[in-house]
Amino acid sequence: MQALHADHAEPLYRFLLRLTWGERHVAEDLLQDTMLQAWRHLDRLPPESEALRRWLFTVARRIAIDAARARKARPTEVGMPDMTQLPESADVTDGVVATQTVRRALPKLSAAHRAVLIELYFLGRSTDEAAARLGIPEGTVKSRAHYALRALRAAIGSTEAG
Repeated sequence: MQALHADHAEPLYRFLLRLTWGERHVAEDLLQDTMLQAWRHLDRLPPESEALRRWLFTVARRIAIDAARARKARPTEVGMPDMTQLPESADVTDGVVATQTVRRALPKLSAAHRAVLIELYFLGRSTDEAAARLGIPEGTVKSRAHYALRALRAAIGSTEAG
């Protein structure tokens, strides 16, 4: 069986690759099925090499035809759509609610905290840009932003509870 595989596997694989339109994994499976048929019929294989090769190619072709017919008989597999690629819905309710919640909570913050949050989050400025506009060091902007977000969370919590 090892000699048979060594002598005929490569030409059979190339033949099956053409029959499967270049689908390597299908050709490999069909080659394996062909070799399995040869192993099952070792006692009936032709002794001369050319006759053996003709027998193997005939078996390989029949196995490939049977596999193609079986694929056509099965219903086409339908994949699930990738939900991450679908467009977002037009429902903006969550965004409106979040915006209104933040607007109600902002007046509860100190003027310094409110100014930093507006510069960073509403106007989209970087910390160095916000520092230049507010006339304070960049480290102070970062510190105030940290404490302002904590105060905003607390204010939102009291707004939702009240």
